[in-house]
Amino acid sequence: MNYPIPNVSHDLTGQVALVTGTTSGLGRRFAQVLAAAGAHVAAAGRRTERLEELAAEIRAAGGTCLPVPLDVTDAAALVAAVERVETELGPISILVNNAGIPDAQYAARMGIELIDRVLDTNLRGPFVLSCEVARRLIARKAPGRIVNISSMGAYHYSGSGAALYSITKAAIDRMTETLAVEWARFGINVNSIAPGAFSSEMMDGMVSRMGDIAKGFPRKRYGDPAQLDSSLLFLVSPASEFVTGTVIKADDGQSPR
Repeated sequence: MNYPIPNVSHDLTGQVALVTGTTSGLGRRFAQVLAAAGAHVAAAGRRTERLEELAAEIRAAGGTCLPVPLDVTDAAALVAAVERVETELGPISILVNNAGIPDAQYAARMGIELIDRVLDTNLRGPFVLSCEVARRLIARKAPGRIVNISSMGAYHYSGSGAALYSITKAAIDRMTETLAVEWARFGINVNSIAPGAFSSEMMDGMVSRMGDIAKGFPRKRYGDPAQLDSSLLFLVSPASEFVTGTVIKADDGQSPR
């Protein structure tokens, strides 16, 4: 096969992308970036008003966006959301599993309700959604890209109260590796991005509890969601066709090695 020099393109024209957790932070940026690259984007999340605002912004910029109210802890709703997106926008070829919540508590103090919510949001939901999208891709004999949003918390835990969050993100990375192997023969690439401390609502909550943790970072700064654009676009573009089961760590040297 003859590849162009360089073999890089961020043109996603004709692709349909479903992104979860788009009502703030990284997910909102991911939806905007994919739409700007030409994809028809389904922006999913729980806060309907924010979804409508995001969709209006993307449309005003010349993109296509379908707001999809969705609670990723509801397995039936996940399947219904995929059906709706494929009916209104076309077959999904890109999935970004971004929705996630922190626990912000010591493990022994967590109630069962919170444990279930963290597990269902951070792990069960992405697994169910990935399987539903993959099932349809396999049936169509079509390639696809799945990008899971992990965290550097999967690799480092300070003991300050977010153990289950760290556990679920480590599981997301293992899910990435195993599904990549299982679905490689179908042309479905599964990869993960593990951000460090980036500006977001979740980070704002952490700072309010713990103070300005950036003071302890080598570069004493938080990441801007825009600094993940290139990683996301690489993983969903044709140039990454030989990359699957990989975790891209983006933490500015913040985490211990």
